[in-house]
Amino acid sequence: MAPAKDNLEPRPPIVAVVGHVDHGKTAFLDYVRKTSVVESEAGGITQSIGAYEAEHKGKKITFIDTPGHEAFSKMRARGASAADLAILVVAADEGIKQQTRETLEILKTTQTPFVVAITKVDKENANIEKIKSDLMNEGVLLEGLGGDISWQAISSKTGAGISELLDLVLLMGEVAELKYDPDKGAAGFVIESQMDARRGIVAHLIIKEGVLEQGDDIKTPSASGKVKILENFLGKPVRELRPSSPALVIGLGSMPKGGEEFVSGDGELSAVFVHPEITAGDEAGVRDPETPKAILKADTNGSLEALKKLLGGEVEIVESSVGDVVNNDAQFAKSTGAIIIGFMVKVKKSAANLAEVHGIKIFTSKIIYELLDFIKKSKAEEKHGFAGGELEVLATFSATPSKQTVGGRVIKGVLKVGAALEIEREKELVGKGRVKSLECNKTNVSEVSTDQECGLVAETPVPIQIGDLLKIIR
Repeated sequence: MAPAKDNLEPRPPIVAVVGHVDHGKTAFLDYVRKTSVVESEAGGITQSIGAYEAEHKGKKITFIDTPGHEAFSKMRARGASAADLAILVVAADEGIKQQTRETLEILKTTQTPFVVAITKVDKENANIEKIKSDLMNEGVLLEGLGGDISWQAISSKTGAGISELLDLVLLMGEVAELKYDPDKGAAGFVIESQMDARRGIVAHLIIKEGVLEQGDDIKTPSASGKVKILENFLGKPVRELRPSSPALVIGLGSMPKGGEEFVSGDGELSAVFVHPEITAGDEAGVRDPETPKAILKADTNGSLEALKKLLGGEVEIVESSVGDVVNNDAQFAKSTGAIIIGFMVKVKKSAANLAEVHGIKIFTSKIIYELLDFIKKSKAEEKHGFAGGELEVLATFSATPSKQTVGGRVIKGVLKVGAALEIEREKELVGKGRVKSLECNKTNVSEVSTDQECGLVAETPVPIQIGDLLKIIR
């Protein structure tokens, strides 16, 4: 055994805060950091991995706040893998849930020591004894009940128990004897990466070894470059950062993957920090022939990974990338017949204009489960009845600058008087209008159903041709 180095220095513990959605993870961190992240989060849930430094009794603690929604299971696994220890939050009014069990499995797989925080003890229906019993049934052997896993009841509303919980975290860090070598190059984890419109590729890191300095060469298994800009977790420029600091780095030539190890200088990459066996689900699955094609866009790699997992069984993903919805996305959607689904991104004006002209559906949201709801609703409408209608133009008759009379057959859905329509020619949108009147068997009617032939007067300045499709807009 090699002799222990005498230049090793202690480093703060890196703590993952994990548990079921809405059980109080971010509210706890809010109280610790004296911020109001909860109020600013869409849907009330954390949807990306954030890393923060806090101080308790003069000692630093680095927290990794992990996402709560089930779609973010891979990101949760990544957060636990990066951490030295974890705080498992369980709400006193709800108890053990699906993601609680999943999190326990991740902690077990990664062999991450953890302490239990029983949250929301200020609620009227809080039942601490039941939570303790339920945890025991899940194999979590608590102190005072025959086990050695520490626990603390807390309220992020009143602050009760939080100081004691932080005392437990610091004690666990001391027992672990966390140290680093200041003479070594930096090494650690990629927590997240994203494309910033102004600054380019941004990598969010957690340093676990050595010192990371501005100007250092840096690499991961999938990316490399130089640390051109180095910022701390507050977004302030710094010359160097030491373990266990969160770091924001700009300078990589390509986007690194979340969960990858990084090293600086001449350091060698290894699999020491990586847990590839934690997949927590896959987006693969048997698809229905009618499954819609989709282009997925998200603000970060981790969010895109979660979006793919969430929608993978509902859509056929033809393209996925990080960044705002741009003109190229709309062009590709046009050529592939895909819809565009965006999470936490904006739609550039040129893309929106192109989508409007060609009838391309774009749906974006800051709440990930709204995107799933949109897909399911859209598929249900297709399955249980087309909400609009389509007519194939078989003949053209009289026309004025603002009206045209045509004849055709309804090939899908129902046409109704007064409905807005789109004129499609060779799969290209050439104009819009409105159904002025309908005639079937020389009788004026209010609607015409599938497989019926009819005459139609359309209010539109666009000349309609034989072979055009008149599509009713839902």
